[in-house]
This record gives sequence, C-alpha cells and structure tokens, in this order.
Amino acid sequence: MSAPVLAVTDLTVTLNRPGGAPRLLLDRVSLDLGKGEVLGLVGESGSGKSLFCRTLVRLLPSRNMQIENGRIMLGEQDLAQASETGMLSVRGGRIGMIFQNPTSHLDPVMSIGNQLSEGLRYHQKLDAPAARRQAIAILRQVGFPDPERQFDAYPHEFSGGMRQRAMIGVALSCNPEILIADEPTTALDVTIQAQILQLLMDIRRERGLSIILITHDLGIVAQTCDRIAVMREGRLIEQGRKRELLRSPDHFYTKTLIGSHPSMPSPAMEKKALTSPPDFRATRDKPLLKVEDVDVCFAGAGSLLGKQSGSVRAVAGASLEIMAGEIVGIVGESGSGKSTLARAILGLTPITSGNVTFDGTSLRGDPGAFLAKLRRETAMVFQDPYNALNPRMTVGEMLAEVLKVQGRIPQVDIPARVGELLDLVELGREFAERRPRSMSGGQCQRAGIARALAVNPRLIIADESTAALDVTIQAQILDLFRTLKEKMQLTLLFIAHDLAIVRNLCDRVVVMNRGQIVEQGTSLQVFEDPTDSYTQALIRAIPDIDPDKSLLPLADREMA
Repeated sequence: MSAPVLAVTDLTVTLNRPGGAPRLLLDRVSLDLGKGEVLGLVGESGSGKSLFCRTLVRLLPSRNMQIENGRIMLGEQDLAQASETGMLSVRGGRIGMIFQNPTSHLDPVMSIGNQLSEGLRYHQKLDAPAARRQAIAILRQVGFPDPERQFDAYPHEFSGGMRQRAMIGVALSCNPEILIADEPTTALDVTIQAQILQLLMDIRRERGLSIILITHDLGIVAQTCDRIAVMREGRLIEQGRKRELLRSPDHFYTKTLIGSHPSMPSPAMEKKALTSPPDFRATRDKPLLKVEDVDVCFAGAGSLLGKQSGSVRAVAGASLEIMAGEIVGIVGESGSGKSTLARAILGLTPITSGNVTFDGTSLRGDPGAFLAKLRRETAMVFQDPYNALNPRMTVGEMLAEVLKVQGRIPQVDIPARVGELLDLVELGREFAERRPRSMSGGQCQRAGIARALAVNPRLIIADESTAALDVTIQAQILDLFRTLKEKMQLTLLFIAHDLAIVRNLCDRVVVMNRGQIVEQGTSLQVFEDPTDSYTQALIRAIPDIDPDKSLLPLADREMA
C-alpha cells in the first residue's frame, strides 16, 4: 500500500484558560488520508470536526488554543512544527479549504471574480487576462449562470447558496493536493448540491485530489466517500470503509447517527403514510396566512449615467394559504425566491403587487396594523446564524432582551425563562454566558431558534433553520417543532433545500422555481406523485444513505 498523502498521529489540541487548567479540545486523534481518497468526517456540532481540519492548516480560531502534541505529516513535512512563513505556501497551494460560512470568508469589498483571480495569480503565476479567463471558467463549473457578468459582482449581491459556490470556486482555483470541505453544500439546494459534489468527484478522478469532507448529512457521505470517520467530544470513536461502517457500526453513537438520518423512514412518516393527511381547510373557516398573487421586483443594476438595466422579478404571482397549526414547507433552488417570499410575508421586503393577510389583517388594507400584528405574533429563524446573532451579546442577554421588549414576563422571571428556552433547543444552560464566536454553527442556529421561540409566536418562518445542524440535532429540532405544533398550535413556514427533512416534517409542500410556485400539495402527493418536471428532478437528487444509489442521475448530470 502506498504511503498516505496526509498522516495525522495523536493530534492533541488544548485551550489555555486564564486561572484554570487547560481544556482538552482534541484528544489524540489519528487519521490517514490516501492519494485520491475521499474521507468523510461526521459527528455532532461541537464534536471537533471543524477544529481538527483547521488545526491541519494551523488556523486555530483562538490564540489561547495550541497544539499540545502530535504530528501532521504532509509528505515529508510536519505541519505541526512548520513556521508561519512555511504555512503560507501550504494554505491554498497544497491544502485548500472550503469553510462552513462563506459570508465570513469572502471579502465583502472585493468582487467574486477578483477573489478567484487572486489565488490563480499567486499560486499559478498567471497574468491578469489569463487569470480572468480561468476564473470565469471556474465560476461556470460551480454553477454560476452568467459568469462573465457575475465576475464583477460582490458577495452581498448573491444568495447564501451562490456565495457558497463562489467559496468552492476560490478553493479549487489554487489546484490543491488536498481539499478540506467543511459543510461545502450546507447552503445549497439538493440539485445544485448533487452537481457540486459530482464536480468534486470528477476533479478528484481527473487529478487524484484527496478530499476530507466534513458533513452532517450521512446521505452525502454514503454516496461520495471511500471511508468514514466519526468524531465525538474531540475524540475519534470509529472509522472504516463506508459500506462496512454503515452496514454494521460498532459504536452506539454511530448507530444513533445512522438511525437519525432523514432518508430513513421516521415513525411520524410511517404513521402519516398509513393515514390520510389532515385537511386543515375542512376544519377551519379561514387561513391564518393568505398570500394573493404577490410580485416582488428589484431594480436592476445602475450605470455611471444613472440608468438602470431593468427590474428583476424575484417573486412572480405567488399565491398560497396556510392554516393555523399547519406546517408548510417551501422548497426550491437557491435564487428561486423562497427567502424573498418569506421576507415579503413579514413586511421586511416591499411587495410590488398583490396582498398578504395575516389573521384577518391585510397589508394593503391597513399596513400599520398589519406590521404591528406581525411583530407581536410572528418570528423568523434566519439562514445564517452567525450574522443573525449579535456578536457583542451573550446568548442569555439576547434572549432576555427579547423577553424585556415583549413585556409579557415579569423581570424576576426572565432568567428562568431564558433557561427554559435553552432547554427547549437542547443547549445547556451554561450557554447563557456564551457569545456566538465561541460556538459552532449548529449551536448558534439553536440559539437563533430559542430567540424566535422567546416571543411565543403564532407563526414562525424558519429559513434553512436546520441546514447547519448534524442529523441527531436535526431530528431533535424537528421533534421540537412537532411538539410545539401540538401544544401551542404553532404554525410553521419551513423553508429548506433538504427535501428529506421537508418530507418528514411538513403537512404540505410548496415548490418554487425562478420566482414562481410550480407545484403545491400535501407532502404525500408531492413526493409520491409529483406532476412538475422540476419537482421530479428535486426529488431524484435527495441524498440517500444507500451507498449504491447514484449521486446524480444520468439525465440530470447531462443537463448540469
């Protein structure tokens, strides 16, 4: 057997705490990565997956963290002992990294194309015209529909999914030997997710690229990886070839991960399949939320002469009804208008035409009363937990602020209520003293859900609220939503690109494509007998835990 391209032995990382004993973050982790191999790294939020991979390239998130012991052998070079100057040629040039949160890692004042060109010019020594041509080709590869124009666009002009694609392009532009992909498809819908993963697999075959893929989606691991490594609480608890590990895992935690994957039939889904779906419209006189022929248009980009290139119709004639106590899922590709429709419903984005009615109060009839009612009785869980939380406030302070503004709970009872909210989202009460920068993406998202629950809302709009969570926490959050629905008659508008979760959670499904609603119906109707070709393509691309299922169906691959 040939020598591994990367060999990690007994890697130990500690956090030095002033006045206290060092805290062990990574405990003697040992892993090998072969040339051309794809290694899947899975585990709960906070298990040490991302920290392990950041340690490989010596990008520890705090100066108080240090490598206490161990070796990181990249060929003949021990990265654990390398100088900072020596690491400059390793980062990007030999080891590329795709981070979980593209917004925090793309330069907001530099165009997407120039960020790709920068790596091409530094590592591949291309001149400016050649770097631009190569960058445009990479943008086209990772799914940008108009790369020549979008080369000059900035990160804030794109959706979360498009920013993630740009981040992937930046990492690939340097032609690394090893690619560390930290949740690279978290923000992407299933069809683009499959295309991006297929792209990574194609590049791996063509160039012998080795990949460490961090993900909470076992379906992705099953269909892309050669080996799987499972981490928990900073330790490597199990690793093996994917078929053997998925078929007969040894550790109870690995068994829990596999059993929690949404592609596996859940008890709720099996019960739903055996009974007729509830007819909310037959049991209630009027919907809690009614959207009527809503259009949302944005002005086109301006020129130096002040002229605009036209308007962009982000939502086109959308109409839907949601009954009290109903869970409705909205699915579609990045840029399909899902989040824009949600923001329009909440009055955060002006509508161009149409109307929205919430519990009998109309946006067109009485905008002031409509917005006041929405702010009292609705909440939103945003897609990006890092940017949605105040970095200067602790989680407890953020929750207490909401409770104080609402004025429904006496001041003396607020600390107890903060603890209850943290319990609801499975965060320990000690997180009340934590700030977002010290938390993982999944932990930040759970704090965002707790903040939404703090207002005791009648309607929650959850925009990709489980995208950053591992499968076990996803299952807990979905169970929480079901419990809240039963106990509080909570109504949930659930926006997601993960159709497996929507299938297991939602009563009805709305499918959007290019701003239009192309199909809607009960979950069973849409998933068992989809009528629109776009819906059919989405369903075919759902990741499955079966390692023998094709990542991307042949017909979809040809279209991509």
